[in-house]
Amino acid sequence: MFSYFPDNYVWNLSVDIAIESGAQIGEIEEMCAPLRDAAKRGADAGTAAFMASWVAMADRLDALAHEDAALGRNFSAGTKLHRAALYYQTAERMQAHGAPSRMAVFEKGQDAFRRAILLGRDNLERVEIPYEGGIIPGYFMGATHGEGERPTLVFVNGLDSSKEMLVWTRLGAELARRGVSTLHIDQPGTGEALRTHGLVAVPDSERWASKVFDYLETRRDVDEDRIGIMGLSLGGYYAPRAAAFEPRFALCAVWGANHDWGAVQHARLKREGENPVPHYWEHVRWVWGAADMDSFMEIANKVTLDGVLDRIKVPFLVTHGENDRQIPLAYAQRTYDQLVNSPKREFKIFDKRTGGVEHVSLDNMSYGRDFIADWVAETFGERTA
Repeated sequence: MFSYFPDNYVWNLSVDIAIESGAQIGEIEEMCAPLRDAAKRGADAGTAAFMASWVAMADRLDALAHEDAALGRNFSAGTKLHRAALYYQTAERMQAHGAPSRMAVFEKGQDAFRRAILLGRDNLERVEIPYEGGIIPGYFMGATHGEGERPTLVFVNGLDSSKEMLVWTRLGAELARRGVSTLHIDQPGTGEALRTHGLVAVPDSERWASKVFDYLETRRDVDEDRIGIMGLSLGGYYAPRAAAFEPRFALCAVWGANHDWGAVQHARLKREGENPVPHYWEHVRWVWGAADMDSFMEIANKVTLDGVLDRIKVPFLVTHGENDRQIPLAYAQRTYDQLVNSPKREFKIFDKRTGGVEHVSLDNMSYGRDFIADWVAETFGERTA
C-alpha cells in the first residue's frame, strides 16, 4: 500500500483510493506535501486542512476545464472535471458529519461529475429510482458489445463510497466490453442518497435492492433473467443479504467480504483493526441514523450474514485481500463456507503474487477488477476475449 503519510492508515487510504480512481501523481504530491505535519496529529485532526488543500486543486481543475470548454475542447474539459470531482469527493469524505462547507464541497463534486460525463460524452446515463420519499440515484453504463437485452450487474457501495467512486473503479468499463451492463448506485446510507435525500442505511438491504431490480425490469436493454448484484467493502454484506432475500438476482459477487460487520464494530471499540474514515463513530451513526452509540450498536448487531447465506441458490464469487486491515480474511472464509446451496461458488484471495492484498484491493485494483469482470461475464455466458 502506498503510504504518503507515515503511521496514518486512514489518510493513506484516501490517497490510495484517489490514485486508483484516476488521480495524477503530481497533483497528489502538490495537495499532500503541505499536509505532512497535520497528518502526524492522527486521523481526525487536520482534516479541515486536508479539505482546503484538495479543494484548491479541484477548483483549479474546474477553472481549467472551463477554459477548455470555451475553446470547444470538451473531451479535455471532461477529463479535468473527472479529477476535480474526485478531489472534491475525497476532501468531503474526510470531514466530520456537519463540518462547515462539507455539503457545499459535496455539491461541487456532484456538479463536476455531471459536467464531466456530459462534455466527455461518457457511456453513463443518470437514473433516479423512487424509494421511500427520496431517490436511489445511479449511473447506468451500457454494454459496448452485443445487441438487444444485455445482462446487467447492480454495483453497490460500501460504508463510505459513492456511485462516482464505483464508476472510477473501472469495473463497469471492463464489464461493458465483455457484454455486460452495470448500474452503479448510491443505496441508502451512501453518497447522494444519504446527503441529499436523507436515506439512511438499513440491515435488510433487500428492501431497496428489490426496488432497483424492479426498475431494471422496465428497461428494454436489460435481460431480466440475467441481473446480478455485487458489493464492495460493506457492500460485501448488503449484496449477499439482498441476493438471499431477493431470489430474482441471478448471481452475486463481493469485493471484500463483510460477513459480520457488527462483530467488527465491537473489535473497533477495542481499537482492533483499522477504520476507513476519520471521525469514524460520528460517521457510522450518521449513516445508520442512530442517535447515540447504544442505538448504533443495536443496529450493528443485526448486520451479519450468519443464518442467511443458505438461502442463496445462485452463483456466488467471494474475493478478499490477503492483508485486509479492516475486515479480517476469516470473515471471507465464513461467507464462502456458508454458501452451501450455491451451484457455483468460488473463493479468490488476492495475495502478494497477484496484488490487491489490502481492503478492496485499494493497493492495486487492476487484478481484482479483471478477475471479477471475467467471472461475471463467464457466469452470464458472455465473452472474455
